[in-house]
Amino acid sequence: MNDADISDQDEMLRSDPARKAAESPKPRLRARRRLGGRLFAIGAFLLLTAGIALGASRHHSKQQQVRATADQTRHFAPMVAVAPVEASPLVSTVTLPGTTAAFAAANVYARATGYIDKRNVDIGDHVKQDELLAELAVPELDEQIAQNEATLDQLKAAVQQAQANATLAKATWGRDKPLLKDGWVTGHQGDIDLQTVKADEAAVSVAQANVASQERLLRVLRQNRAYASVVAPFDGVITQRNVDVGSLVQGNANTGTFMFEIMQTDVIRVWVYVPQDAAFGVAPGIDAVVRVPELPDRQFPGKVTRIADALQSGTRTLLTEIDISNPDGALPAGIYCSVELKIPRKTPSFIIPAEALLFNRNGLQTAVVKDGKAEIRTIRVARDLGTQVQVNAGVSAGERVILNPPVTLIDGAKVQLRPDPTAPPT
Repeated sequence: MNDADISDQDEMLRSDPARKAAESPKPRLRARRRLGGRLFAIGAFLLLTAGIALGASRHHSKQQQVRATADQTRHFAPMVAVAPVEASPLVSTVTLPGTTAAFAAANVYARATGYIDKRNVDIGDHVKQDELLAELAVPELDEQIAQNEATLDQLKAAVQQAQANATLAKATWGRDKPLLKDGWVTGHQGDIDLQTVKADEAAVSVAQANVASQERLLRVLRQNRAYASVVAPFDGVITQRNVDVGSLVQGNANTGTFMFEIMQTDVIRVWVYVPQDAAFGVAPGIDAVVRVPELPDRQFPGKVTRIADALQSGTRTLLTEIDISNPDGALPAGIYCSVELKIPRKTPSFIIPAEALLFNRNGLQTAVVKDGKAEIRTIRVARDLGTQVQVNAGVSAGERVILNPPVTLIDGAKVQLRPDPTAPPT
C-alpha cells in the first residue's frame, strides 16, 4: 500500500463517519506491530553484538593467559637440591668370603710293611721336624738285611781270593817271561801264563762288581728299614691318626696305609676368590685383614703372597692366597672367614648419590648444574653402593648433581639452587 492509497482511505473515512469508526484501530495496530518488530530486531542485534563482543573478549583473555603461562613456563627456574660429586679413594676396600688352610699339609703313609711297635703321638700333638711318630716292627726285613750282609761278606772274600789268584798269575808270568826268550820255557807255557793273568784280572773285576751290587741291595733294604721309623716331615700339629699299637700297615706304593695327617699352622694360608671388577688391582704385596665371626675381638693382618694370574672361566674370579702369621695357633685351618682387601684403584671413579640418577629411554643419566642451567649427562655405573653409586664416566669431581630431578627437567633448563638447611647462617 502506497501513500496515495492511504490518503484515499483517510478521505473515505472522513466522508463516512460510520466506516471511519469501524476501521480506524487496525492501522494503528499494524503500526505498533511494525514498530515492535523493529525494536525486537534492534534488541536482538544488540544482544548478538554484545555476545560476540563478550566471547571475543573472553577468547582474547584466555589467549593472553596462555601466552603468560607459556612465558612463565619458559622462564621458570625450578628450585632444586644438589650434592657434590666426590672422587673415589685411591684405594678400594673390598670384603670377600675366604677359607683358611694350613701353610703346609702332609698325609704320612707307611713305606714299610709291619706292625706298629710304638706310637708316640696322637691327634692335637705338636711335633718338630724329624721327630719320631711311630716305630714299626719289621722282623722279615731285618732277616733279609742280615742275610744280605752275610752274602756281602762272602762276595768280599771272593774278591780277595780273585785278587790273590791274579797276583799269583802275574808273578808266574813275570818269572816265565824272560825264560821264554832264552828258550827255557816253551811258547805254549808262556801263552798259558799270559791268559791266566788276564782271566784272574777279569775274575777280580767280576767279584768287585758283585760286591757293589750287593752293597746297593743292602742300601735299599736298610732304607726300607729306616722307613720303619716314621718321622715328622716338618714342624706342625697332628690332625689325624689312623693307626694304633699292633696295627698292621702295608708299605705298598699304591695301597700303603694312611697313618697320620700333619699340618703346619704357625702360618695360615687364606684362599679368597676376587671377582673380576676388583681382580685387576690385586697383586702380591697388597694389604689384607682377616676376620673370623667367632673371634669378634681379633683381626689378623697379612699380605697377598700369590695369585693365580688367570680368572676361572666359570665364576670369573681370581684365586688369591694370603699368608697370615699364626704363632699362637688362634686361627685354625679349614674355617670360614671374611677377608678385607686394600686394592689400589687402576682407573679413576666418582661417587654420586643414588637420588641423582635418571632412568629414561636414553639410559642411565644424571643432571649436573653448570652456570645456572641443568646439563643432562649419560653416566656409566661401576658399582652400586646402595645409597650411593660409583661411576667412571659422565661426571667429574667437584661438580654438583641434582637430587630427585623433576621429570619435566630438560637439558639446558634454568634451575635455582635450594639453600642447604645444614649450612650455618650468614
